[in-house]
Amino acid sequence: MEYNGYSEKEKKVLVAGCGKSGIGALKLLVQVGEPVILYDSNDARDPEEIRQAAGVGQPYEIVLGELSEEVTAQVKYCVISPGIPLDVPFVEILQKAGIPIWSEIELAYHFGKGKIAAITGTNGKTTTTALTGKIMENWVGEKAFIVGNIGIPYTERALLTTEDSITVAEISSFQLETIIDFHPNVSAILNITPDHLNRHKTMDCYAQVKESITKNQTTEEAVILNYEDERLRAFGEQAAQNVVYFSSVRPLEEGFWMQSDTIYYSHDGQTEVMGRTDEFHLVGQCNYENIMAACGIAVEMGVPMDIIKKTIREFTAVEHRIEYTVTKKGVKYYNDSKATNTDAAIQGVKAMSTPTILIGGGYDKGSEYDDWIATFGDKIKMLILLGATAEKIADCAKAHGFTNICFVNSLEEAVQVAAAHAKPGEAVLLSPACASWGMFPNYEVRGRMFKDLCRALPDA
Repeated sequence: MEYNGYSEKEKKVLVAGCGKSGIGALKLLVQVGEPVILYDSNDARDPEEIRQAAGVGQPYEIVLGELSEEVTAQVKYCVISPGIPLDVPFVEILQKAGIPIWSEIELAYHFGKGKIAAITGTNGKTTTTALTGKIMENWVGEKAFIVGNIGIPYTERALLTTEDSITVAEISSFQLETIIDFHPNVSAILNITPDHLNRHKTMDCYAQVKESITKNQTTEEAVILNYEDERLRAFGEQAAQNVVYFSSVRPLEEGFWMQSDTIYYSHDGQTEVMGRTDEFHLVGQCNYENIMAACGIAVEMGVPMDIIKKTIREFTAVEHRIEYTVTKKGVKYYNDSKATNTDAAIQGVKAMSTPTILIGGGYDKGSEYDDWIATFGDKIKMLILLGATAEKIADCAKAHGFTNICFVNSLEEAVQVAAAHAKPGEAVLLSPACASWGMFPNYEVRGRMFKDLCRALPDA
């Protein structure tokens, strides 16, 4: 069969985006012998620099700038990097030509083997994924793979998996937009609160994308849901899968729940203790919810209970998520750079137990800050703001009666100002409630810079 002069065998895979995700897809495709066109709409990029950064020896084509009909005619499907919105011109060209758009996780799924646990939600994904991954590692050792938004593209590990592998994947809404056959054995949706509305436009659209993680699951498979998220509770009532709830507010007849300082698991007419909060290294209600979600996933994947209980007691905090960094002059510094939206930042504030100086601000994703500011109470003594959202956050804070606000031009200045105003026994928390774009390449760079700056402060 021929398409516009190209036979089916001559067709190529278009990989859109030259970042970590795109290069991961490129490497997988050339390994399996697929002809590839690596594409970036920025025609100012240097093809040789792209090749050096990719480090792929096998031949592939690079196309920059506008996507021509000549190139489009050669494409059988496109693997798109999650950071590229679906309403950009070249995607519209591909869609009009009837060319399928795949996410990176869709590509990896087609070449991967074994069982998959997939985790999404607005907040808590990284901690839950890391904890679930550690449980699986303690169960099956090197047969466990931890991939996705947590830092390692699924495509980089897919060809290493075997029939008895277990892959634990952190999945973003951007990746879920373009799944087709992606099919986890166990899925988890931790929560759904406003985020990325500049891309998804409405909360309904955003929620539906998150919920689509379950769309290919069978009635014999499981989804783990937060009972205290009203949308997810309603979704669970209609779900065809086996639904396992967790709650940090009330006892559940079936599922994982928390009361006072203890996490329980109720099942088959009995209730057992999973652990007490003083036994965990993770702190804060958000992290106790992450523990319950990870336990639910592990139970549904068949992990022995003794391994689950041991792991949740030994597991330490994920980098950039309410991460204790250092104590200087009696002041504790915490890195919560992963709090790129207000709901995550609320959890950072709630986790603080002493008067706290809060550093916030960054890229504007169209968020509102009222709920975040409302949690400050007497706990936040000073708000230091930087980035594009500084004025917007300050106006919101003042409307709520919070006026001890300082504007700075850099993270370095923010740390210096915080150190000058913090007293022994207090805390400094970087919890921006905003993305890092415009000031830093990503939240990891922001968080590591913050930690370096804090550690460089004088001890006395």
